Amino acid sequence: MPKVAGRSRGVGPPGGDRRIQTRLREARLERGLSQGELAQAAGLTRQAVYSIESRRYLPNVSIALRLAHSLGRRVEDLFSFEASGATVEGDLLGVGRRPLSAARAKVWSVGDRTLVLPVSSLGADLAYSTPADGLIVGPVGRAGRVRRVRVQLFQDARAVGQQIVVAGCDPAIQLVAERLRQHRDPAFILVWPMGSTAAVEALERKEVHVAGLHVVDPHTGESNLPFVRQHLRGTPVTLVTFASWEAGLLTKSGNPRSIKGPSDLARKDVRLVNRETGSGARLLLDQSLRRAGIKSAAVRGYSDVVSSHFEVGRRIAEGTADVGVGVESIARLLGLEFLPLRTERFDLAIPSGLLTAHPGLARLLEALVSQDVQAEIAALGGYSTRETGRIVTQPETKARPARRH
Repeated sequence: MPKVAGRSRGVGPPGGDRRIQTRLREARLERGLSQGELAQAAGLTRQAVYSIESRRYLPNVSIALRLAHSLGRRVEDLFSFEASGATVEGDLLGVGRRPLSAARAKVWSVGDRTLVLPVSSLGADLAYSTPADGLIVGPVGRAGRVRRVRVQLFQDARAVGQQIVVAGCDPAIQLVAERLRQHRDPAFILVWPMGSTAAVEALERKEVHVAGLHVVDPHTGESNLPFVRQHLRGTPVTLVTFASWEAGLLTKSGNPRSIKGPSDLARKDVRLVNRETGSGARLLLDQSLRRAGIKSAAVRGYSDVVSSHFEVGRRIAEGTADVGVGVESIARLLGLEFLPLRTERFDLAIPSGLLTAHPGLARLLEALVSQDVQAEIAALGGYSTRETGRIVTQPETKARPARRH
């Protein structure tokens, strides 16, 4: 849980007063009731109970009395004033790692560390749709090379401490995150988009709880395990399969450049949009170019880099690029042509100690194997959920590292 550094006047969530502390969820669980059962007893909707428990909605006097009666409690047992605007101190993450005054931020804990990420670091696609946990109000100093900042929270520090952060590039993780937010015992997941190498490195630095990766070893054809052995030696890690997907070349609808495969990427009339170094898509591209005997310098647009599968697809759909490596689900979403290169397995790497220490991770894995979640992922197209939830053989921490590729 983030350590509270102090308290000041804060900003409340829409429709509520931050000074109101609610213990409705605790009282409900003590009575052994689900949100739906309490809602029925109090004459409310389950969504209303969820909103009150998550402090998105402040009940009026009539609703508060009905809830208290249904639980056999006094109103003051369920709702009370609290000092608002708790502040926490944490290590600043994100591009540049420069604190911005009043910048919206996400806050979470990994072990005994509190981490702070400006919401703008999530990228343009998520910056306006991701609610902040608080505002950066100033620097604290440094701890070695790490900048420390102070954040004024919008919510209770305990709720912030229960957040799960998944680093990875699969947009379908957002579906699982949304399902968990709607669960009767919700867990809150922040998806931080980044490539496979960056995600694993963030996990190694203990900046995230989960790293998503899809890296196929070019020498053995094995997915992810060699990469994890190489980068996370000495750290007990459990790999859980999220899904398998089709990776390949994305082109504009109708394939106007008549691109048939990687060998066409050296043509002067073809412009590529690329992914960042270390991403699974970039590794697949480089391996494909080597097999075709093409040097990266011969590919027009090789240095034109974006940071997500969606950005690759959008650039092609807009006509500012002709081709890029991506996944079939993005091609279907944006109406692009798709030329498959190989099937890849997207795994979630989780430090084994966190599986039991962080209760939200158990709920994440439960959601992952649910029929509803798997059906929704499969409906995106280009995904196979046949192995979803399977625990991959735990990497040997002392195994000889795989050769670099």
